[in-house]
Amino acid sequence: MSQHTDIDKHFLTPRFWPIYIGLGLLWMLNRLPWRWQIRLGRILGRILFYMSPRRRHVTEVNIQLCFPELDAKKQSKMVKAVFANNGIGLFETAMAWWTPRKKLKGHFTLKGQEHLEAALAKGKGVILLGAHFSTLDLGGLLFSNFYQVDAMYRRHNNPLLEKVITRCRQRCFELVIERSEIRKVLKALRRNHIVWYAPDQDFGSHQSVYAPFFGIPAATITATTRMVSLNDSPILMLAQHRLPDDSGYELELFPVITPFPTGNEEADATRINAEIERAIRKDPAQYMWVHRRFKTHPKGKNYLYQKPR
Repeated sequence: MSQHTDIDKHFLTPRFWPIYIGLGLLWMLNRLPWRWQIRLGRILGRILFYMSPRRRHVTEVNIQLCFPELDAKKQSKMVKAVFANNGIGLFETAMAWWTPRKKLKGHFTLKGQEHLEAALAKGKGVILLGAHFSTLDLGGLLFSNFYQVDAMYRRHNNPLLEKVITRCRQRCFELVIERSEIRKVLKALRRNHIVWYAPDQDFGSHQSVYAPFFGIPAATITATTRMVSLNDSPILMLAQHRLPDDSGYELELFPVITPFPTGNEEADATRINAEIERAIRKDPAQYMWVHRRFKTHPKGKNYLYQKPR
């Protein structure tokens, strides 16, 4: 019996049944008209706001830290908007995986192509800087209508979800590369490929430096500097957002980040975070503030997220 067959049989055990049920329900909801899915996503977001106190607390802390200029009422409104967008994001992920491309045609635009064209003309590949927006996977599918792109990702802890997500993302990306497979990244860059890469999560203090993110020191991985140095490849930011009236999506490419690298890892990390922040500020509530971006702290893990006693 082949190893592949053994793995498939393993996925039929009861521990994976809830995942099959959830994916099946999501697939069926994806058959609904697009605007219905957006409305259902907002409703789901409201439900999650009340049913996920831990995620709500993380989001509240993030918004308070990053938007101190807002009063308490506006911060609370943004927190609720974040959950609404994350609910919609689940449906948008399903769109990226299963919605026929022709149904999305005419609902998205791409700005700043001249920046990417100039970067590709150098023949050294391009690092396409991304971030964890609620439209994460859908942005990849929409962008692939203009350019072929490879994507780096972090392996999912659940083996069934890892298999499903990777297979679905292959619809959007030419290559799906696990973030530790640096040789594959280098090979892609040397073939003048575009490699999408999102360094905006907290992976701990190992191979990280503290750099400001919305004015707050955040553990930021230094791998970005090493990746760009692999092939002297240019790096630029891709922002992606759903339009305020829910009429479609806007993708925007920012100019190439120069000079980069600078020879100083903290300066590089600061520059990368500033570019990501610039993209987020286009519509802050569409960023995944439910993640603990400031988990690593000199005073201890999750120091900023500890509730006062």
